[in-house]
Amino acid sequence: MANSRLRGLTWWRKWAKKEWAITAVGFSLIVFLFTLISDSWSRRDDSNLNNPFDHTHDLVDLTLVRNAKNTGAFCLDGSLPGYHFQKGFGSGSNNWLLHVEGGGWCNTVSSCSSRKFTRLGSSKYMESQVPFSGILSRDPSQNPDFFNWNKVKIRYCDGASFASHPESEPKNEEKLFFRGQLIWEALMDELLSIGLSNAKQALLSGCSAGGLATLIHCDNFRELLPKDTTVKCLADAGFFLDEKDILGNRTMRSFYNDVVHLQGVAKSLHKDCVARMEPSKCLFPQEIIKNIKTPVFLVNPAYDI
Repeated sequence: MANSRLRGLTWWRKWAKKEWAITAVGFSLIVFLFTLISDSWSRRDDSNLNNPFDHTHDLVDLTLVRNAKNTGAFCLDGSLPGYHFQKGFGSGSNNWLLHVEGGGWCNTVSSCSSRKFTRLGSSKYMESQVPFSGILSRDPSQNPDFFNWNKVKIRYCDGASFASHPESEPKNEEKLFFRGQLIWEALMDELLSIGLSNAKQALLSGCSAGGLATLIHCDNFRELLPKDTTVKCLADAGFFLDEKDILGNRTMRSFYNDVVHLQGVAKSLHKDCVARMEPSKCLFPQEIIKNIKTPVFLVNPAYDI
């Protein structure tokens, strides 16, 4: 038994020179390939670090709206609203793209109070830096149309698509600030002061609740800019439907009704619509777009979560 094991351990002694040569060449080839791949990975990592179009390193700082305190434009918890700004360059120096963050809505005092302890209700919980990717990317291969434009990501912290009003704030309950409309106005004032007022082209975009905010404020955005500026709006996944759910209930209509009445949203909706029907119905995009004069792009999936 012991001799058998020994013979098993000494098999390598019987190899011919040819077999040893083949093994040596094979081992050398493996080492060479491993070194080549490692060097390639290393060069790729180094090139990414030096590549201005690599969005993984394209972090943009949070800026709090400077004049917000003076105008009373506060997030739900009373903190200052914010945005992320990346300056344009080259042929995009005088073009602007604004993107409004999404995040649903709050329809009760309780749900709004809960948002105060998240980034959707307080700038205290917002990331100090965020990556710009997709339509905000400065990589021309990812974002050929807007990569070199001035780009702004507007943070969402009011809970009513930038359409809430302070007159509706609860008086005898936990302190909440319904200042969405004031946040919108303070943001526009600041962006206009840093170059938006000189825009040759401007696109207001937003996703989900931010897409709804885009539709609500689209014409106002147009009015703020010079007449010769080309202005358009893009609502991404913001076309919420006034339809029955699978149980036959008007869930969205009921929810929007709560949001509108809790946060005084009617004041930000089109006057003609509010005069003709229940204000909560005027929060649905199918009614909003009937009154929008500015060109609008609608992007929406057939189904959502």
